[in-house]
Amino acid sequence: MHVIAPSPDHVVTTPNAVMTGLAAPSRGSTELSTWQVRMEPGSAGPEHTVDREQVWTVTGGALEVTAGGRTERLGAGETLVLPGGVLRQVRTAAEPVEALVAMRSDGRVSVPGGEGARPLPWAR
Repeated sequence: MHVIAPSPDHVVTTPNAVMTGLAAPSRGSTELSTWQVRMEPGSAGPEHTVDREQVWTVTGGALEVTAGGRTERLGAGETLVLPGGVLRQVRTAAEPVEALVAMRSDGRVSVPGGEGARPLPWAR
């Protein structure tokens, strides 16, 4: 058993969101990474691909996700399973959004036209 205490060192802020790392290999997990996402109203992440399945559970607000050409809107309490290798984009509506995300700890992200895949820093 391993207890992970919150720490400012586990927080990564991007132009689109704040990710707070929970479980990850650097914090004692061997297989999974989990993190909390907070996005302000009107925010949108870039189109990107993650090579591992992700599970998103919205804990507050609502978000819209387009993946593989299909768009879904999720509200608090709803969970979305995003398959690996599918182009996706996550956006907020008119309110802040909070969600919990889980994936295998070895996931890598890439952006179309970018310089290859890289690990997600908050999931390491």
